[in-house]
Amino acid sequence: MKPSPVSSTPILRRTLTWSAVCAVVLALIAAGAGYAADGASGLWSGLLGVLLAFLFLGITVASILFANRWFGDPLYVQLFFAIVLGGWLLKLGVFLVLMIVLSGQPWISPLVFFLSIVAGVAVSLVVDVIVLTRMRLPNVSDIDLPTVNPEDDGDTNGDGRADTPEARR
Repeated sequence: MKPSPVSSTPILRRTLTWSAVCAVVLALIAAGAGYAADGASGLWSGLLGVLLAFLFLGITVASILFANRWFGDPLYVQLFFAIVLGGWLLKLGVFLVLMIVLSGQPWISPLVFFLSIVAGVAVSLVVDVIVLTRMRLPNVSDIDLPTVNPEDDGDTNGDGRADTPEARR
């Protein structure tokens, strides 16, 4: 597979990787704290909350990485936004279904579940900030600059003809 020409792809991949590592660490912490607070239901609530936070935040990054495969295609912008919007709609639908299904479950500890989701989102945002501030991305990227100065050719009017009195007529 050839590397993507989109300059944001390495940043998104690094964000996804670091978020996964942090989610595993946070899952262990949330499981331990949940178990200490509410026994086995707290343990499962903590694990599920962190898993859902990582899943929902990872869908956006994965959809952008997937959409970047069509970079250079004439319909790239339309495909990009359709794929990312589809990912958001998928997240919304899955979130609503999961909250309806999980709301009446006796094995869910609501406070541990809520706090683990909030902690997962907070850790993911911290990872995003750290990765984005440490990556090197030029202010103007993915463009080709001209290799020849147009003023060197004597073409000051930009139409390929020299700027002489004869050419102006």
